[in-house]
Amino acid sequence: MTEFDSRVRRVRPDQWQLGTPCQGWSVRDLVNHLVYEQLWAPELLAGCTVEQVGDRFEGDQLGGDPLHAWVLAAAAAREAWISPKALQRPVHLSSGRSTAVEYGWQMTLDLGVHAWDLARAIGDSEQLDPALARTLLEYATEHAEEFRGSGLFGAPVPVPEDAPAQDRLVALLGRKP
Repeated sequence: MTEFDSRVRRVRPDQWQLGTPCQGWSVRDLVNHLVYEQLWAPELLAGCTVEQVGDRFEGDQLGGDPLHAWVLAAAAAREAWISPKALQRPVHLSSGRSTAVEYGWQMTLDLGVHAWDLARAIGDSEQLDPALARTLLEYATEHAEEFRGSGLFGAPVPVPEDAPAQDRLVALLGRKP
């Protein structure tokens, strides 16, 4: 979350409509996606099902102040994640019942790769924390087959085997480093 947060705070007013590595998404669309994801976390970690949450987070969640929307959603998600026993609870995802730990990994991967996407879009440093990049690469490699069938990521981009972990991570998820 820190990686994404640091970049969204550097989006200038004239950059919200710029394109991103996510096909068809502007910077605003990308940030809206992450706000949407963060809004779901307190609900799912509290035991709500997808059906119970319904469509309340659909559409534009950014309003006239995208940074403010991000800050509020991220704070609520952080509180939900650090609440007592949050990681011990089952969660109901669109893909079915899961553990909160697995959900946390999915959220962390999404935040990490989209931090890179956002940095590339706004011309900021694309460098993720190296330990985070290595950890996310391990997770993404372990789940690569699931990702391929999900439609969530583009086809992997070839990179040398000795490329840095971050390059291998973004390439595995369909981005050209």
